[in-house]
Amino acid sequence: VQLQASGGGSVQPGGSLRLSCTAPGFTLDYYPMAWFRQAPGKEREGVACITYPAKDTYYADSVKGRFTISRDNAENSVYLQMNALKPEDTAVYYCARVLWWGTIATMSGLEWGQGTQVTVSS
Repeated sequence: VQLQASGGGSVQPGGSLRLSCTAPGFTLDYYPMAWFRQAPGKEREGVACITYPAKDTYYADSVKGRFTISRDNAENSVYLQMNALKPEDTAVYYCARVLWWGTIATMSGLEWGQGTQVTVSS
Protein backbone atom coordinates (compact mmCIF):
# COMPACT_ATOMS: atom_id res chain seq x y z
CA VAL A 1 0.00 0.00 0.00
CA GLN A 2 1.39 3.38 -1.02
CA LEU A 3 0.03 6.07 1.29
CA GLN A 4 0.60 9.63 0.14
CA ALA A 5 0.52 12.49 2.62
CA SER A 6 0.38 16.11 1.52
CA GLY A 7 -0.58 19.55 2.74
CA GLY A 8 2.32 20.41 5.00
CA GLY A 9 3.99 23.79 4.99
CA SER A 10 5.19 26.68 7.08
CA VAL A 11 2.75 28.74 9.12
CA GLN A 12 2.88 31.23 11.94
CA PRO A 13 1.68 30.32 15.41
CA GLY A 14 -2.09 30.36 15.52
CA GLY A 15 -2.35 29.40 11.88
CA SER A 16 -4.01 26.40 10.26
CA LEU A 17 -3.11 23.62 7.87
CA ARG A 18 -5.04 20.70 6.43
CA LEU A 19 -3.15 17.49 5.74
CA SER A 20 -4.45 14.91 3.30
CA CYS A 21 -3.70 11.21 2.91
CA THR A 22 -4.61 9.16 -0.11
CA ALA A 23 -3.79 5.68 -1.34
CA PRO A 24 -4.10 5.29 -5.11
CA GLY A 25 -5.25 1.80 -5.97
CA PHE A 26 -6.11 0.89 -2.39
CA THR A 27 -9.36 1.47 -0.52
CA LEU A 28 -8.88 3.16 2.81
CA ASP A 29 -12.54 2.84 3.75
CA TYR A 30 -12.30 -0.41 5.64
CA TYR A 31 -9.48 0.35 8.02
CA PRO A 32 -8.73 2.50 11.03
CA MET A 33 -6.46 5.30 9.91
CA ALA A 34 -4.22 7.58 11.91
CA TRP A 35 -1.78 10.43 11.87
CA PHE A 36 1.56 10.34 13.62
CA ARG A 37 4.28 12.94 13.88
CA GLN A 38 7.98 12.99 14.58
CA ALA A 39 9.81 16.09 15.68
CA PRO A 40 13.61 16.41 15.36
CA GLY A 41 15.34 14.41 18.06
CA LYS A 42 12.09 12.93 19.34
CA GLU A 43 10.32 9.63 18.95
CA ARG A 44 7.36 9.31 16.63
CA GLU A 45 4.07 9.85 18.44
CA GLY A 46 0.46 9.20 17.63
CA VAL A 47 -1.65 12.28 17.01
CA ALA A 48 -5.11 11.16 15.96
CA CYS A 49 -7.06 8.11 14.85
CA ILE A 50 -10.37 7.53 13.10
CA THR A 51 -11.84 4.07 13.38
CA TYR A 52 -13.74 1.87 11.00
CA PRO A 53 -16.70 1.50 10.61
CA ALA A 54 -17.85 3.71 13.48
CA LYS A 55 -15.66 6.66 12.49
CA ASP A 56 -14.97 7.32 16.15
CA THR A 57 -12.12 9.77 16.61
CA TYR A 58 -9.35 9.85 19.19
CA TYR A 59 -6.64 12.42 19.86
CA ALA A 60 -3.45 12.88 21.76
CA ASP A 61 -3.96 15.22 24.69
CA SER A 62 -1.54 17.71 23.15
CA VAL A 63 -3.82 18.31 20.14
CA LYS A 64 -7.32 17.86 21.56
CA GLY A 65 -9.58 20.75 20.66
CA ARG A 66 -7.21 21.97 17.94
CA PHE A 67 -6.90 19.08 15.48
CA THR A 68 -9.68 17.18 13.73
CA ILE A 69 -9.27 13.90 11.87
CA SER A 70 -11.84 12.95 9.27
CA ARG A 71 -12.28 10.65 6.33
CA ASP A 72 -14.10 10.94 3.02
CA ASN A 73 -14.78 7.54 1.55
CA ALA A 74 -15.88 9.01 -1.77
CA GLU A 75 -12.48 10.70 -2.06
CA ASN A 76 -10.65 7.71 -0.55
CA SER A 77 -8.90 10.16 1.71
CA VAL A 78 -8.17 10.88 5.33
CA TYR A 79 -7.60 14.41 6.56
CA LEU A 80 -6.10 16.18 9.54
CA GLN A 81 -7.35 19.71 10.06
CA MET A 82 -4.89 21.51 12.32
CA ASN A 83 -5.92 24.80 13.88
CA ALA A 84 -4.31 27.07 16.45
CA LEU A 85 -0.92 25.64 15.56
CA LYS A 86 1.92 26.01 18.03
CA PRO A 87 5.69 25.87 17.52
CA GLU A 88 5.69 22.54 19.34
CA ASP A 89 3.54 21.09 16.56
CA THR A 90 6.52 21.35 14.24
CA ALA A 91 7.27 17.86 12.94
CA VAL A 92 7.05 15.52 10.00
CA TYR A 93 3.51 14.18 9.90
CA TYR A 94 2.77 10.68 8.65
CA CYS A 95 -0.50 9.01 7.82
CA ALA A 96 -0.77 5.33 8.52
CA ARG A 97 -3.10 2.40 8.40
CA VAL A 98 -3.14 1.12 11.94
CA LEU A 99 -4.16 -1.64 14.26
CA TRP A 100 -6.40 0.06 16.80
CA TRP A 101 -6.20 -1.24 20.34
CA GLY A 102 -8.30 1.43 22.00
CA THR A 103 -5.88 4.27 22.75
CA ILE A 104 -3.62 6.60 20.83
CA ALA A 105 -0.63 5.29 22.77
CA THR A 106 -1.21 1.66 21.83
CA MET A 107 -2.16 1.93 18.16
CA SER A 108 0.41 0.44 15.83
CA GLY A 109 1.17 1.35 12.26
CA LEU A 110 0.88 -1.21 9.46
CA GLU A 111 1.60 0.92 6.40
CA TRP A 112 3.04 4.42 6.31
CA GLY A 113 3.04 7.39 4.00
CA GLN A 114 6.18 9.29 3.16
CA GLY A 115 5.55 12.16 5.56
CA THR A 116 4.88 15.84 5.10
CA GLN A 117 6.74 18.60 6.94
CA VAL A 118 4.82 21.02 9.15
CA THR A 119 6.76 24.00 10.49
CA VAL A 120 5.20 26.48 12.90
CA SER A 121 7.36 29.52 13.44
CA SER A 122 7.11 33.25 13.67
